[in-house]
Amino acid sequence: MKEITCEELKRLRAEGTPHQLIDVREPYEAEACGIGGTLIPMGEVIERRAEIRTDVPVILHCRSGNRAAAVIQALESRYGFSGLLHLKGGIQAWSAEVEALHCD
Repeated sequence: MKEITCEELKRLRAEGTPHQLIDVREPYEAEACGIGGTLIPMGEVIERRAEIRTDVPVILHCRSGNRAAAVIQALESRYGFSGLLHLKGGIQAWSAEVEALHCD
């Protein structure tokens, strides 16, 4: 599985590089704190997979990375997606490395 670090995502954003950021956490988690992007909770990803772009890099994230990794594995193995990127360490890593967030 391909990963992207928080610093790499920060750089993509700063440079204005087209990409899609997908948050697979639950709505209550996203309301508490977030880093932007499209909210598609893990349980809805398969039915909403048409919302996942194929023309730009797609980065999936969650709290720590476990749910995003599981979603990527399912999308790649069952539905033929490729090139999906996993935000290493999730929003916890973003909060520690890039921008302090108060998620808990």
